[in-house]
Amino acid sequence: MRRLALGFATMFVASAIASAQWTMENSTTIADLRGIHSVGGGVAWASGTNGTIIRTEDGGYLWQSCSMPRGAEHLDFRGIQAFDANTAIVMSSGKGDLSRLYKTTDGCHTWKLIFTNPDKDGFWDALLLNRFDRDGELLGDPVNGKFVFMETSDKGDTWTKTKYQGLDALKEEGAFAASNSSLMLDERFITGFITGGPLGPRILTNEGSSETEAFKTQSLPLKGGSPSAGAFSIEDRAWCCWVVVGGEYTKPDDSNGTAAYTHDGGKTWQAAHSQPHGYRSSVAYDASTKTWLTVGPNGTDISTDDGRNWRPLHPNPALHEPADADRNWNALSLPFVVGPHGRIAKLNPTALKR
Repeated sequence: MRRLALGFATMFVASAIASAQWTMENSTTIADLRGIHSVGGGVAWASGTNGTIIRTEDGGYLWQSCSMPRGAEHLDFRGIQAFDANTAIVMSSGKGDLSRLYKTTDGCHTWKLIFTNPDKDGFWDALLLNRFDRDGELLGDPVNGKFVFMETSDKGDTWTKTKYQGLDALKEEGAFAASNSSLMLDERFITGFITGGPLGPRILTNEGSSETEAFKTQSLPLKGGSPSAGAFSIEDRAWCCWVVVGGEYTKPDDSNGTAAYTHDGGKTWQAAHSQPHGYRSSVAYDASTKTWLTVGPNGTDISTDDGRNWRPLHPNPALHEPADADRNWNALSLPFVVGPHGRIAKLNPTALKR
């Protein structure tokens, strides 16, 4: 959806300033960051407003400023997906040709424009690439009443709009470009994406490998009733468990309808018994501690029972943790989290073991 206004961007230089749940990193920027992708092995990429792209190769000790793609000075890079330290694709979100994809293969020294939104009324929401093969997916808001769903089979070099059935949108329905996590692909190759709007949030899933298969729809037990409410982020764990978070982003302290879960691979959905304590824009799973994390403007929450119950993860003053270490976040790709006004941090390995 073409909401969630952002600010300016530049570069990051990071160094730890405290031992916290999120180890905060210093920066010289007021960029708003929504794109973050941790590749592993200390490599991660992040992106934001005004053509900002940054990269680390040493686990976040130093964030390097990437060259800006030509013509991207005013673009809002809300999603980034990387294959390794040298190869990545960044997605801008905006109406019509302001939605674009750029690719680098030389560690972000140069970028090539590989795809521009062909729909003048379109708006791209999420980009998902499988870095272990050549496939990927792209989700856009409805055009002529249908969600835009595109695929690649050559590491993002070319994209084709799919002809799947079942992509019809409800009135004023759309996906949220809040954290590049409204799109998912689980281990069974089930594709899904989540939505919001006045008629309530939904999840649309497709279990087939052929365009003859139609997307199936289900309502989600999350906040609805307005164009700014719904499901914002989805994550899956193995074959069984998916978690969705969201709420009403114009009311960040409203905890009603902020999380839901399924333990049967998406067949049935339940509202979380204990909800996160406000609107949440991103969710992720930490396999090492079997813990789910979700973040938003007013805080961080965790779940250790696959989304049934959530509790706040607050800073500990006794450990000299920054008072705002839990809040003002947009997107997760563990161990990293990014937010507005140049915020970026790394999860402390001991934070979830307290």
